[in-house]
Amino acid sequence: MLSASDFTIGIEEEYLLVERASGALAVEPPEAMLAECEGLVGGQVNPEFLKCQIEVSTRVSRNLGELRTDLVGLRRAVADVAARHDLAPIAASTHPFARWSDQRHTEKERYDRLAKDLAGVARRLIICGMHVHIGIPDEDLRIDLMNQVSYFLPHLLALSTSSPFWQGEESGLQSYRLSVVDSLPRTGLPERFESWGEYQRMVSRLMQAGLIEDASKLWWDIRPSARYPTLELRVTDVCTRLDDGLCIAALYLCLLSMLLRLRQKNQRWRVYANTLIDENRWLAQRYGIAGNLVDFGKGVAMPYAGLLEELIELTREEAAGLGCLAEVERARGILARGTSAQRQLHVYRAALDSGQDKAAALRAVVDWLAAETVNFEIPA
Repeated sequence: MLSASDFTIGIEEEYLLVERASGALAVEPPEAMLAECEGLVGGQVNPEFLKCQIEVSTRVSRNLGELRTDLVGLRRAVADVAARHDLAPIAASTHPFARWSDQRHTEKERYDRLAKDLAGVARRLIICGMHVHIGIPDEDLRIDLMNQVSYFLPHLLALSTSSPFWQGEESGLQSYRLSVVDSLPRTGLPERFESWGEYQRMVSRLMQAGLIEDASKLWWDIRPSARYPTLELRVTDVCTRLDDGLCIAALYLCLLSMLLRLRQKNQRWRVYANTLIDENRWLAQRYGIAGNLVDFGKGVAMPYAGLLEELIELTREEAAGLGCLAEVERARGILARGTSAQRQLHVYRAALDSGQDKAAALRAVVDWLAAETVNFEIPA
């Protein structure tokens, strides 16, 4: 019988490359930089849609300790190579003041096709995310768990928020990135499927109609990966602090493990209409951890802090069994200290209050992001 200890885990993170001298995005980073990164960490660093972006992918890990070691090495490798080219990576889902119209996409067949198909929508994709893969070998189980865990996606999104700015302005959202993602086709919450076969039939119809080349063009908040036997979490912003991202990965792993435990007892989490979950998704996008989410079992809006405590208790058995209770409980630290989005806004407003002009205040945010991206110490 499959158990949670059989699950594997991996993370993909996307970073923006900025010029150290100005804090602006690197519109044309040196081609040699990517080759240097690949020389250090093999095939774990890849280009992204825009030239100013870079993606790292961990190896398949059996636990959070392995995952952290790998991710630390990847962030260090990218930062060290970038520094040799007077650049720095920032783990944030939007840049505080960059203009999307100034960016250029990577010259690669896949990205050329994407730019052509999505036209003006694609040109706004100056955004980065974090994708968490949980290896689940049983295909029907993958679908069943996707249906159930979708309820918790807003809770995970709220903890991850790192995109409060857009083109030099406070957006009023904690995750502006999602508003850009949602302009693409085939995004948002996934449909509900009764089986892997039903999911495959839908994918086949889209492919036969010439609408997509493969299932990788389904950009849902969570999806069965088209490349790996995993259930891929995609709703989250990329976390500026590495250990915040590991906290969210641990929570996601433990939620799936909890749902597996229920299933093996012939129990399950109630599946709610996407319209209801979308309301929580919006609240998480708009207010992050500072606002409320709706507990649909009780039918009332509740402060995020209270719901987070319930989430920690709900997954405590799994977290202890999988050896990641410390990572899960780190969510309390994010709540106390603030997400990246909240801290970016604090840095910005503090700079303005000190007499700096808007441009200098936005630059201060970039400097803070660059420093935090390579800060691997866990605060007390």
